[in-house]
Amino acid sequence: MTGLGFAPLNSVDWRRLWRSLRHTLDYWLQTEVHVYALAIAASFMLSFFPFLIVMASLCRWVLRWPAGAMAVYAALNEYFPGELGDFIVYNLRVIVQDRGALPLVSLLLLLFTANGIFVPLEVALNRIWGVAENRSYWRNQWLSTVLVFACGALVLAATILTGMNARVFRSIFGVTPAWVESPAVWLLRLAAIPLWPATLLLIYWRLPNRRVPWRTVAPVAVTVGLLLQVMQYVNLLTWPLWRAKVRREYGPFYYSVSIILWSFLAAMVVLAGAEWAARRERQHSQDALAEPRSQPDAGQ
Repeated sequence: MTGLGFAPLNSVDWRRLWRSLRHTLDYWLQTEVHVYALAIAASFMLSFFPFLIVMASLCRWVLRWPAGAMAVYAALNEYFPGELGDFIVYNLRVIVQDRGALPLVSLLLLLFTANGIFVPLEVALNRIWGVAENRSYWRNQWLSTVLVFACGALVLAATILTGMNARVFRSIFGVTPAWVESPAVWLLRLAAIPLWPATLLLIYWRLPNRRVPWRTVAPVAVTVGLLLQVMQYVNLLTWPLWRAKVRREYGPFYYSVSIILWSFLAAMVVLAGAEWAARRERQHSQDALAEPRSQPDAGQ
């Protein structure tokens, strides 16, 4: 197996893995990383509900596709367990129904609000990749708007597929036999999994103010995307354990606090993935520069 390039998992590999994880832990302990993650979480909180309004309104009033809006509501109930999901879905339904057809000006304003998350995220990624100068505000807003449309399309598709259940499936495809419906629902839900890494890949690749090789960040986007999916299920399992404590400490603000806390943890994971990719890229560059000097002369 070693001749094919597969190294045995020995103590050296474990030490190498620990060194890599230790660098990530050291990165997480930096004060500025917490500042970036909190800024991203706060921006996400400000962008979160406007973006939901855009997604649900596009499905309900622009695409004339009520089943798509139903899938968005169902996915929210999966992402946010219990009464938190019910609270978000109820208010989203009321706003989407009351507004009716969303005016173009309102849609543009909502999209402008939703792209606010990319400002602190670009600063954090520039710092990770060693970029000294950030984009100007208006250049950042232009790129953020493009990313909102690109990532928004992926997130909308992923959300609809994640919210696919028997009721939504029947509203889209009509009544089908149970032996067809159940596997089809799960296949559609599984199809949402690669869309999250694709969204992260766009952010890792295009948002830093420098040229980033997509081959470098692609494996990280896949890993971080899957890890965020695992965190979603951890949230579903642990929410009943700490819901009462958060509610007791923060009172009527515990909905917002819960979203910000989980957004902060997700931002820390996203930033750690970018730091890992940038560190490996620097290491590969150093190895490439040192390799010719370590090779003996051809005449020896």
